[in-house]
Amino acid sequence: MPRVKLFDENEVLTKAMNLFWKQGYSATSVQDLVVHLGISRASLYDTFGDKQQLFKKSFELYRKQSFEKTCQFFQNQPNVKEGFSELFKNAIHEAVLDKDRKGCFAVNNTTELVPNDESCLEILSSNRRDFENLFYEYLKKGQKKGQLKECKDLQSLASFLYITYNGILVVSKINPNKKELTNSANLALSLLV
Repeated sequence: MPRVKLFDENEVLTKAMNLFWKQGYSATSVQDLVVHLGISRASLYDTFGDKQQLFKKSFELYRKQSFEKTCQFFQNQPNVKEGFSELFKNAIHEAVLDKDRKGCFAVNNTTELVPNDESCLEILSSNRRDFENLFYEYLKKGQKKGQLKECKDLQSLASFLYITYNGILVVSKINPNKKELTNSANLALSLLV
Protein backbone atom coordinates (compact mmCIF):
# COMPACT_ATOMS: atom_id res chain seq x y z
CA MET A 1 0.00 0.00 0.00
CA PRO A 2 1.50 3.38 -1.03
CA ARG A 3 2.18 5.91 1.69
CA VAL A 4 -0.14 8.92 1.93
CA LYS A 5 1.58 12.28 1.53
CA LEU A 6 1.16 14.46 4.58
CA PHE A 7 2.03 17.69 2.79
CA ASP A 8 0.72 19.92 0.03
CA GLU A 9 2.99 19.60 -3.02
CA ASN A 10 2.29 23.14 -4.26
CA GLU A 11 3.05 24.60 -0.84
CA VAL A 12 6.32 22.67 -0.65
CA LEU A 13 7.22 23.70 -4.20
CA THR A 14 6.59 27.36 -3.30
CA LYS A 15 8.84 27.02 -0.26
CA ALA A 16 11.55 25.44 -2.42
CA MET A 17 11.21 28.24 -4.96
CA ASN A 18 11.67 30.87 -2.26
CA LEU A 19 14.72 29.11 -0.80
CA PHE A 20 16.42 28.69 -4.19
CA TRP A 21 15.52 32.30 -5.02
CA LYS A 22 17.07 33.60 -1.81
CA GLN A 23 20.19 31.38 -1.68
CA GLY A 24 20.76 30.32 -5.28
CA TYR A 25 21.02 26.81 -6.66
CA SER A 26 24.60 26.01 -5.68
CA ALA A 27 24.36 27.38 -2.15
CA THR A 28 21.23 25.35 -1.39
CA SER A 29 21.97 21.83 -0.21
CA VAL A 30 19.55 18.93 -0.08
CA GLN A 31 19.76 19.18 3.72
CA ASP A 32 18.80 22.88 3.51
CA LEU A 33 15.77 21.84 1.47
CA VAL A 34 14.76 19.07 3.89
CA VAL A 35 14.93 21.48 6.84
CA HIS A 36 13.25 24.40 5.07
CA LEU A 37 10.51 22.34 3.43
CA GLY A 38 9.73 20.32 6.54
CA ILE A 39 9.65 17.00 4.70
CA SER A 40 11.92 13.98 4.81
CA ARG A 41 14.69 13.39 2.31
CA ALA A 42 12.81 10.30 1.07
CA SER A 43 9.63 12.33 0.50
CA LEU A 44 11.60 14.99 -1.33
CA TYR A 45 13.14 12.42 -3.71
CA ASP A 46 9.91 10.42 -4.12
CA THR A 47 7.81 13.48 -4.91
CA PHE A 48 10.15 15.86 -6.73
CA GLY A 49 13.17 13.84 -7.83
CA ASP A 50 16.65 15.10 -7.13
CA LYS A 51 17.73 18.65 -6.26
CA GLN A 52 18.04 19.65 -9.91
CA GLN A 53 14.54 18.40 -10.76
CA LEU A 54 13.09 20.20 -7.73
CA PHE A 55 14.91 23.37 -8.76
CA LYS A 56 13.54 23.20 -12.31
CA LYS A 57 10.01 22.56 -11.07
CA SER A 58 10.26 25.46 -8.64
CA PHE A 59 11.63 27.73 -11.36
CA GLU A 60 8.81 26.69 -13.68
CA LEU A 61 6.36 27.66 -10.93
CA TYR A 62 8.07 31.07 -10.65
CA ARG A 63 7.95 31.57 -14.43
CA LYS A 64 4.27 30.68 -14.57
CA GLN A 65 3.33 32.94 -11.66
CA SER A 66 5.44 35.83 -12.92
CA PHE A 67 4.12 35.61 -16.48
CA GLU A 68 0.48 35.33 -15.39
CA LYS A 69 0.91 38.24 -12.97
CA THR A 70 2.39 40.44 -15.73
CA CYS A 71 -0.34 39.44 -18.23
CA GLN A 72 -3.01 40.32 -15.70
CA PHE A 73 -1.24 43.56 -14.86
CA PHE A 74 -1.16 44.66 -18.52
CA GLN A 75 -4.82 43.73 -18.99
CA ASN A 76 -5.66 46.18 -16.20
CA GLN A 77 -3.57 48.96 -17.76
CA PRO A 78 -5.29 50.28 -20.92
CA ASN A 79 -2.65 52.95 -21.55
CA VAL A 80 0.67 51.40 -22.61
CA LYS A 81 2.84 54.29 -21.38
CA GLU A 82 1.19 54.30 -17.98
CA GLY A 83 1.28 50.50 -17.89
CA PHE A 84 5.05 50.29 -18.38
CA SER A 85 5.56 53.18 -15.99
CA GLU A 86 3.59 51.33 -13.30
CA LEU A 87 5.39 48.06 -14.06
CA PHE A 88 8.79 49.69 -13.49
CA LYS A 89 7.54 51.64 -10.47
CA ASN A 90 6.22 48.44 -8.85
CA ALA A 91 9.48 46.57 -9.53
CA ILE A 92 11.52 49.38 -7.98
CA HIS A 93 9.19 49.59 -4.99
CA GLU A 94 9.45 45.82 -4.37
CA ALA A 95 13.25 45.89 -4.82
CA VAL A 96 13.70 48.73 -2.33
CA LEU A 97 11.55 46.94 0.27
CA ASP A 98 13.23 43.53 -0.25
CA LYS A 99 15.51 43.15 2.78
CA ASP A 100 16.97 39.93 1.31
CA ARG A 101 17.83 41.67 -1.98
CA LYS A 102 16.67 38.62 -3.91
CA GLY A 103 16.22 40.44 -7.21
CA CYS A 104 14.61 38.44 -10.01
CA PHE A 105 14.74 34.65 -9.76
CA ALA A 106 15.13 34.31 -13.55
CA VAL A 107 17.98 36.83 -13.68
CA ASN A 108 19.66 35.18 -10.69
CA ASN A 109 19.50 31.82 -12.46
CA THR A 110 20.92 33.33 -15.62
CA THR A 111 23.95 34.75 -13.84
CA GLU A 112 24.53 31.63 -11.72
CA LEU A 113 23.82 28.76 -14.09
CA VAL A 114 24.44 29.93 -17.66
CA PRO A 115 26.48 28.85 -19.63
CA ASN A 116 27.24 25.64 -17.69
CA ASP A 117 23.71 24.19 -17.70
CA GLU A 118 22.35 23.77 -21.24
CA SER A 119 18.84 22.78 -20.11
CA CYS A 120 18.67 25.85 -17.89
CA LEU A 121 19.79 28.02 -20.81
CA GLU A 122 16.85 26.68 -22.85
CA ILE A 123 14.36 27.45 -20.07
CA LEU A 124 15.76 30.97 -19.57
CA SER A 125 15.78 31.66 -23.31
CA SER A 126 12.16 30.58 -23.48
CA ASN A 127 11.35 32.83 -20.53
CA ARG A 128 12.95 35.79 -22.27
CA ARG A 129 11.08 35.13 -25.52
CA ASP A 130 7.77 34.83 -23.66
CA PHE A 131 8.24 38.14 -21.83
CA GLU A 132 9.57 40.01 -24.85
CA ASN A 133 6.59 38.77 -26.85
CA LEU A 134 4.23 39.86 -24.07
CA PHE A 135 5.86 43.32 -24.05
CA TYR A 136 5.66 43.45 -27.86
CA GLU A 137 1.97 42.55 -27.96
CA TYR A 138 1.21 45.16 -25.31
CA LEU A 139 3.16 47.80 -27.25
CA LYS A 140 1.37 46.79 -30.46
CA LYS A 141 -2.00 47.18 -28.75
CA GLY A 142 -0.97 50.65 -27.57
CA GLN A 143 0.21 51.60 -31.04
CA LYS A 144 -3.13 50.51 -32.55
CA LYS A 145 -4.89 52.77 -30.03
CA GLY A 146 -2.69 55.70 -31.13
CA GLN A 147 -0.68 55.75 -27.88
CA LEU A 148 2.66 55.24 -29.71
CA LYS A 149 3.99 56.54 -33.03
CA GLU A 150 3.58 54.21 -35.98
CA CYS A 151 7.25 54.34 -36.95
CA LYS A 152 8.47 52.67 -33.74
CA ASP A 153 10.39 49.39 -34.06
CA LEU A 154 8.22 47.63 -31.48
CA GLN A 155 10.24 44.41 -31.41
CA SER A 156 13.45 46.27 -30.53
CA LEU A 157 11.58 48.46 -28.05
CA ALA A 158 10.10 45.38 -26.34
CA SER A 159 13.57 43.83 -26.10
CA PHE A 160 15.06 47.06 -24.75
CA LEU A 161 12.34 47.44 -22.10
CA TYR A 162 12.80 43.80 -21.05
CA ILE A 163 16.57 44.28 -20.75
CA THR A 164 16.16 47.53 -18.83
CA TYR A 165 13.57 46.01 -16.50
CA ASN A 166 15.86 43.08 -15.70
CA GLY A 167 18.88 45.36 -15.39
CA ILE A 168 17.07 47.40 -12.75
CA LEU A 169 16.39 44.18 -10.82
CA VAL A 170 20.08 43.26 -10.95
CA VAL A 171 21.31 46.70 -9.88
CA SER A 172 18.75 46.81 -7.07
CA LYS A 173 20.53 43.82 -5.49
CA ILE A 174 23.71 45.91 -5.24
CA ASN A 175 22.23 49.30 -4.46
CA PRO A 176 18.46 49.58 -4.00
CA ASN A 177 18.52 53.36 -4.42
CA LYS A 178 15.01 54.35 -5.41
CA LYS A 179 16.01 57.66 -7.00
CA GLU A 180 18.73 56.14 -9.20
CA LEU A 181 16.55 53.21 -10.26
CA THR A 182 13.63 55.53 -11.04
CA ASN A 183 15.85 57.84 -13.11
CA SER A 184 17.03 54.88 -15.19
CA ALA A 185 13.48 53.62 -15.67
CA ASN A 186 12.27 57.08 -16.67
CA LEU A 187 15.01 57.38 -19.28
CA ALA A 188 13.93 54.06 -20.82
CA LEU A 189 10.28 55.04 -20.63
CA SER A 190 10.99 58.30 -22.46
CA LEU A 191 11.19 56.19 -25.64
CA LEU A 192 7.46 55.52 -25.38
CA VAL A 193 6.33 58.48 -27.50
